[in-house]
Amino acid sequence: MSEIKTILISRTDSIGDVILTLPLAGILKKHFPNSQILFLGRTYTKDIIQLSNHVNHFINWSNLELLSFNEQIVEFNKLNIDTIIHIFPNKEVAKLAKKVGIRTRIGTSHRPFHWTTCNKLINLSRKKSNLHEAQLNTKLLSPLGINDSFTLENLIGYYGMKATATLDPSFESLLDSNRTNLILHTKSKGSAREWGLDNFQELIEILPKDKFKIFLSGTEEDGLKFRKQLLGPENVVDISGKMTLAEFIRFISSADALIAASTGPLHIAAALGKVALGIYPPIRPMHPGRWMPLGSKADFIVQEKACSDCRNGSSCHCMIELSPELVKEVLDRMIN
Repeated sequence: MSEIKTILISRTDSIGDVILTLPLAGILKKHFPNSQILFLGRTYTKDIIQLSNHVNHFINWSNLELLSFNEQIVEFNKLNIDTIIHIFPNKEVAKLAKKVGIRTRIGTSHRPFHWTTCNKLINLSRKKSNLHEAQLNTKLLSPLGINDSFTLENLIGYYGMKATATLDPSFESLLDSNRTNLILHTKSKGSAREWGLDNFQELIEILPKDKFKIFLSGTEEDGLKFRKQLLGPENVVDISGKMTLAEFIRFISSADALIAASTGPLHIAAALGKVALGIYPPIRPMHPGRWMPLGSKADFIVQEKACSDCRNGSSCHCMIELSPELVKEVLDRMIN
């Protein structure tokens, strides 16, 4: 194999997916310590990607996709990439990678456009696999001679997360050093099934006020949906719509715990080593076997049964039936 100098990991989708791809950068650095690891993502994932010590440069597809194809070729040629790994299949990126003559172009054989744009095809079906998303990603490393079977515990060690920058004093002052600072991320913007505001309301009511300070996170749009129902208790603070992603990452890093459905903030908290408790549906492939948070203090709750009753709906009765008392019990165990 020719010397590998510059590797581009391409994952241009959402925050949670990107976080579960970051261990690849650590694995590649271990095997090719003198190589440059580039990560192609979007503007909204930049702050996440740049947290990894193993990523040398972030490449912004949100900017590149606005250019003409010829302008994209010029920009890509400047990067001197010799290997690209298409973790998230993107037809335009695949076409560009072939056009500029990247030597090794790795992708799954299950996307027809890869048949003409990639020269290393991996027979990988994510939909039917029992592996976790982060483990599935590693299968695309086999053309580079990396054929290890990584456990989830192994992969946690490859995040390489940097210490986050100092939290702004106006947000720092919200935290209480005498109580557990708990973030509740109640909504998902449709990216995951939700536990429901009624359940979060009951959880807030049963968590001791002298032991927990609770922060409600989300977008401004999320806040409009939950403020009337969840605000009121003196230990509950609304932070929705008040922070950039970079600020929210720093806030998560400074807090103690986070509870959410299978969303980006859950995976951020897990990767940062915080207590991260995910609430999941049993429906494949949305189940925790595929999407559980990866972290030294991460865990999940799910109904232990095979069920697809709500596959075509927007909610999941198995998930909503998980009691706030159970969530509190698991949270207490994780914190203590």
